[in-house]
Amino acid sequence: AGGTPARAEAEPPALGPIDLGAQSGRWAAFQERHRLSCEEAARLLLDAYEYRGLVKHTGGCHCGAVRFEVWASADLHVFNCNCSICTKKQNRHFIVPASRFKLLKGADNLTTYTFNTHRAQHTFCKTCGVQSFYTPRSNPDGYGIAPHCLDDGTVQTIITEDINGKEWEKAVREHKTIRDMSKP
Repeated sequence: AGGTPARAEAEPPALGPIDLGAQSGRWAAFQERHRLSCEEAARLLLDAYEYRGLVKHTGGCHCGAVRFEVWASADLHVFNCNCSICTKKQNRHFIVPASRFKLLKGADNLTTYTFNTHRAQHTFCKTCGVQSFYTPRSNPDGYGIAPHCLDDGTVQTIITEDINGKEWEKAVREHKTIRDMSKP
């Protein structure tokens, strides 16, 4: 019966020792000096390469039950929205692709509030009530991060842009870049 034959999914090759050649001594010294496992050292190297020009910010809620890391510029472009919920919560945020966000702990301590279109997912800590990040309606494939929930030491500057969320559809339609901010 014509058609394309089904392809068998190839399994990834088994990982064995990797020949690092002349770099093996440097690699071992690097792991020893920083007390890293081979996987931790590889992750550090890959993060530095994949997120070139970005810094790793860490942050979380007030009580510490929710912790995350996010790769973003040290110079943040923060939105100050005047929609009903952002006004009540003073929800100033910057947007990143989901691939640059990692929840480190607290998934079980998050709860979500939605309203209106239910596209925005307003997550917050069940214990202290702080929203340190959420899924914005403008970028449902990314995260809006509250800069005031980041740990000290990685932010150089913050530029704030007002967004007229009271006229959300018009504001997002007219904004040149907001919908692309969650794209890698």
